[in-house]
Amino acid sequence: MQSMQLDAIIKLVQDSFQAVDALIIESLHSKTSLINDLSQYILQSSGKRIRPLIVLLIAKAYGYEGTHHIPLAAIIEFVHTATLLHDDVVDSANCRRGKKTVNSVWGNEAAVLMGDFLYSKAFQMLVSVGNLSVMKILADATNIMAEGEALQLLDRHKAETTENTYLNVIRCKTAKLFEASAQIGAILANADPKRVLMMTHFGIHLGTAFQLVDDVLDYRASPDKTGKNLGNDLAEGKITLPLIHILKNGTAEEIQLVKEAIREGGHEYFSAVQKIIETSGSIEYTLDYAALEITRAKKALDNLDPSPYKEAAFALANFALKRDC
Repeated sequence: MQSMQLDAIIKLVQDSFQAVDALIIESLHSKTSLINDLSQYILQSSGKRIRPLIVLLIAKAYGYEGTHHIPLAAIIEFVHTATLLHDDVVDSANCRRGKKTVNSVWGNEAAVLMGDFLYSKAFQMLVSVGNLSVMKILADATNIMAEGEALQLLDRHKAETTENTYLNVIRCKTAKLFEASAQIGAILANADPKRVLMMTHFGIHLGTAFQLVDDVLDYRASPDKTGKNLGNDLAEGKITLPLIHILKNGTAEEIQLVKEAIREGGHEYFSAVQKIIETSGSIEYTLDYAALEITRAKKALDNLDPSPYKEAAFALANFALKRDC
């Protein structure tokens, strides 16, 4: 079962997953026509919903029999989508998941306001769940994610960014919501503090690996599958692990070119940098690091009792490493 595909993992919690979808649709309804229009647009381009899936799997793996995992999974998706809307504004992005971004269609103002609506809706729903421990986790997570975005913004066009600095950024910006998703699943099931801590490790390592694979996909994925143009990170002056590896191990000429690409931004350097990345071992280095993070994530699942849900969580870690979009 470790080799199961994402569809098979979702099928294991199909009823809950469908309930999350239904709640998301219901909760996005508004008296304001603009919000409704934006909601429909977002729903038509929704992603894989990996983070809500983590909530469902971990809750079930610990034997949870209640219903609060449904709204909490929806809340996680709202927080994630809100961050994407705001990120697209910050990045001046025009394409996500194969469609034009909200900001490129309706403008930055509408995108920011829709992100705010999703954040406020998430915390409105969170109050109805009434679990203070879960509320603290999500409040802390959203704050840390915002700090991670700010750190990344500060590091744009800076070729001096170190590997440790970069890993700290992605653990705040990306992995934190994976961590919160796994923690929430365990807390719902009244898992003891040690087991909640292990789910913290599972989420943070899974989320870090997920972002590292994204770093690789930005240089070699099929745009038809990812729905994004190759080289977006480089064009925005974002330094990622493949670039950091070149800056540490490349030739003087390669280092100089990559530094110029990071400082200048834009797409004109992409082809040259892509060739360096493919021949320098930077892709392999990044994927090896992601594989190490996945190994750590799987190790954190050791405390779970054997069940199909544990096997599915294990398989989800494999999927995160092997995905091509």
